[in-house]
Amino acid sequence: MSELHASAEQASSDDGELEAGFEEASFAALADYLEDLQQGRAVDAAALVRERPELKSALRCLEALERFAQTPGLDEAAPPADETPTVTLSDTTPAKPPAREAPRTFGQYELLAELGRGGMGVVYQARQKHLGRTVALKMVLASHLASAQQLRRFEAEGRAAASLRHANIVRLLDSGQVEGQPYLAMDYIAGENLARRLQRGPLDMDAAVRLVCDVARAVDYLHKQGIVHRDVKPSNILLDEDGQPYLTDFGLAKLLATDSHLTGTGVAAGTPSYMAPEQAAGQPADVTPLCDVYSLGAVLYELLAGRPPFQAASAIDVLIQVLESEPVSPRHLNPAVPRSLATICLKCLEKQPAARYASAGALADDLERYLKGEEVEARSGGAVQRVRRWMRREPALASRLGVFTLFYLVEATYYLLGRFDGKFHYSVTAILSLWVAASFVCQKLMNRNIRPLAVPFVWGLIDAGALLYLLLIADGAASPLLIGYPLLVVAAGLWFRVRLVWFMTALSVLSYLVLVVDCFTRRPELKTGSDLHSDDFIYFVVGLIAMGAAVAYQVERVRALSRYYERRRPTSY
Repeated sequence: MSELHASAEQASSDDGELEAGFEEASFAALADYLEDLQQGRAVDAAALVRERPELKSALRCLEALERFAQTPGLDEAAPPADETPTVTLSDTTPAKPPAREAPRTFGQYELLAELGRGGMGVVYQARQKHLGRTVALKMVLASHLASAQQLRRFEAEGRAAASLRHANIVRLLDSGQVEGQPYLAMDYIAGENLARRLQRGPLDMDAAVRLVCDVARAVDYLHKQGIVHRDVKPSNILLDEDGQPYLTDFGLAKLLATDSHLTGTGVAAGTPSYMAPEQAAGQPADVTPLCDVYSLGAVLYELLAGRPPFQAASAIDVLIQVLESEPVSPRHLNPAVPRSLATICLKCLEKQPAARYASAGALADDLERYLKGEEVEARSGGAVQRVRRWMRREPALASRLGVFTLFYLVEATYYLLGRFDGKFHYSVTAILSLWVAASFVCQKLMNRNIRPLAVPFVWGLIDAGALLYLLLIADGAASPLLIGYPLLVVAAGLWFRVRLVWFMTALSVLSYLVLVVDCFTRRPELKTGSDLHSDDFIYFVVGLIAMGAAVAYQVERVRALSRYYERRRPTSY
């Protein structure tokens, strides 16, 4: 213990350094380090100290605590201390953590191989020695460093799975602790999960429907036991060697009969691409069995279309799509999908829970009707509902078409009243037609996920160029259409990308400067006729830049929340 006391004394002597040097960025770096440590990811303490020397004493304490808090149950098969390579703060070059074989003995279990690890746990293939059976043994990674919430969620998983008996649900066989290390022993499924299976290629369509039908029956059984799974997704569906599916991972399961405090208000628990809108909103009271119906629809969508209904570069982008957008029909991505099957899928993905299937069992019944060639109960909505869905599915295109239509109606009215000549009217008609066509192309690229990071920039460039052309053939810097530039900056913020906001701000400023030069050189009559002064131009440019900065700041705040969510949200394994 002397080493631990020495580390503590050294940490105490460095209090002044900690107080002086701990800025917000230092706390953030330490929080990221601890998160990586808790989740079993590789960490490099030496590199962190080189980058932020003020954290040295804090990390020295962590090292001492880690050495003296090892779990005996997992260390029985570890090599002797003098033979185990270590990574210390004095290292001058980054080092990878030493490779260790799976521990051999863990209580009554013999650990055979590591099957996988995730956000807070690790799963081993193990043999229960006194029964001679193979099981999947799940443990919390570094349980002495795990947060209280992680341990409660692990315990909740055991409680949720304890009484479940269904042909398509992985059984819990045993649970307990070995030297303070909690574990769950479950059926070992010799196969792979659905996510890994899909990496090798799509399933046969009827086989995919049967699979979702079986999982829906299992989910319906859960709901009848008063349990909402809350994390139905391909990686939580195991496939045995015959392709039979098994639902697993109840780490986020919610017991309807009790008040669970594992997820507080405002915390979105689950996996964004498969979360229902009410679940993504972070309101636990709104989480009902219909959330799992939505997730089943998302899994079916991926099996049919080759990707989830919503996907983007970050979690916050996906969550926004889940809350506000409508998924494109799987037939748009895979024309071989029958219309009736696409209708079943989209019914599961309705934003309003009441518009979905009333239960997972009702979904399974409709899938069985499809497999038998019978008429399904799911129906597509009327014309008004289809238009509404399209507007929510493609808001960028819909908003542009709305603005183009309104502008063209006003311009055409003035033309019919004799206020505009024919040449101007036909030029406006031509540029708006090309603008609309280019917008449809950009939206199509977005729908097909082709260059999703680049398309918004190209689209913004087209918008700025088309607006500049309209202003050049109209009243230039004196035109009321200048309102379009602030609108372009604000609209860029809806993509939630800081660089895009600044890109559109720069384009707007440059385009406006072109109009100013045009006003002073080619058409000075615009300046005198509208009583424009140089101060007016300067104010407008400064206003555009200030607006861009404000929008970029707000977007950056949202992105920071996204990074926090991605770091903190539970990850299944």
